[in-house]
Amino acid sequence: MNMGDMLSRNRDRMIREWIRKLRTEASPRYSARPIGEYHRTIPAAFDAYFAALVHNDYSRIDEVVEEIGDLRFRTGFTLSEVQKAFEIFGSLFMPVIVRELKGSVPEVIAALNRLDLCLNYTIHRFSDYFQALSEKQIRDYSQMLEIKVEDRTRELAESETKYRTLVEEIRDGYFVNRGGRIVFANKAFGEMHGYALKEVIGRPFTDFVAPQSMDEVTRLYERRVQEKESREHYVYNRLHRNGSSLLTENNVVLTVYEGEKAAIGICRDITERMEIEKRVREAENLAHIGQITTSLAHEVRNPLSSARMSIQMLLKNKAFTGNERRRLEILAQEVERLNRIVTEMLDFAKPVRYDFQPASVEDLLNSCLDVIETKIMEKDIVIRKSFSNKLPHVMMDPEKMEQAVINLLLNAVEAVGRQGLIRITVSRGKGKKQMVRVEITDNGPGIGPEDMPYIFDPFFSKKSKGTGLGLANAKKIIEAHGGTIRVVSALPRGMRVSFSIPAG
Repeated sequence: MNMGDMLSRNRDRMIREWIRKLRTEASPRYSARPIGEYHRTIPAAFDAYFAALVHNDYSRIDEVVEEIGDLRFRTGFTLSEVQKAFEIFGSLFMPVIVRELKGSVPEVIAALNRLDLCLNYTIHRFSDYFQALSEKQIRDYSQMLEIKVEDRTRELAESETKYRTLVEEIRDGYFVNRGGRIVFANKAFGEMHGYALKEVIGRPFTDFVAPQSMDEVTRLYERRVQEKESREHYVYNRLHRNGSSLLTENNVVLTVYEGEKAAIGICRDITERMEIEKRVREAENLAHIGQITTSLAHEVRNPLSSARMSIQMLLKNKAFTGNERRRLEILAQEVERLNRIVTEMLDFAKPVRYDFQPASVEDLLNSCLDVIETKIMEKDIVIRKSFSNKLPHVMMDPEKMEQAVINLLLNAVEAVGRQGLIRITVSRGKGKKQMVRVEITDNGPGIGPEDMPYIFDPFFSKKSKGTGLGLANAKKIIEAHGGTIRVVSALPRGMRVSFSIPAG
């Protein structure tokens, strides 16, 4: 009987039965595999056995081992499960051999020996392949561990570098106080106290505490090292090398440093923060004053309007002459001054909406000079203008900017004496951003250096009849236009106000 004919006649039936047994009898892992996988792998395995049993060609078995072996190894199959799968083939083929060879014992034995040889070859090849894959997996895992160790070592080194950089480069002072002495600190800690870093290490921590805070800071430290309840966050006065006392914020915790208990902390200069908080409180007070001012201004403006109308009507009466008429004119001027003060107070207190549009600064200044021309002529003031050619337009609210510029010009007019001099210069500002710069310089008495820091503060005024809101309002308007304003003393005498606003 020809082995090839025997396998060919039974091929389809044996493949179907082999698949059925694998899915029902082999193992739960085989049962879980998709049916399409079996229709691909089982015919290939059968044909490989055909080549080995009929043509003594085992190369096809090698190919099947590599294909199926890799698939089974990746999906967690054991060698014994794979062995059982191929033993099923043997259990299916043995009855076929006995039946087809019709009791010819020598032929049956010879066929069974060839089958057994193929099965043994298959199992050995799977065993070698699984072992090779396991060894590769172990090598890959070992290499992965080595890479991880290298990565972790590098990360640790980087972390240490970052930590050192953080400690060394932060602006806050970092220190370790062990046994009452500074045993570690960063550069910022030394700079905060006016010392080089090498001068800090080893010194008693009390060398860096101002006398007024010494008792409290010492008490907190002693309670901390005794592991009693102690505040971690507190504010104290640090002592600078030059003897000055500066407000400082400390965050301190107890730790172990080189085997001993120590206080480790970060100290931060809060002088600027306290100043900001002071300004915030002042701003809140100003806001409250603004609310009161708004209410008061409205209450005052109504009777002022009535008084102004009444005075205007009286002035139209030709019966009032001489001193009586002069008194009415003075009264009208004072009512007008009060009305202007009320307007300034309202402008300062209320939020302002702006209507920006491109406009000429040169036209704006000429218009403002026209408005106050009478006051200029009354004192015979000389106005000298110097405007650069081809000045760009700027985006502004002409009405609001006119209010600001008139305030600045009136300050200059009021500052100079009779036949005083006011210079007005308009030019392009220097810098990357295109700006238009305006300077208004007078030759009046100027402002003392002690008053200069408060010049823009609301209600600050050296004038007997001033509200101190003119410059404050001007600054508010100019800054709303994205500009800046400053006041400096002019030489040899007088004051110079300069402001810049972005070109359109």
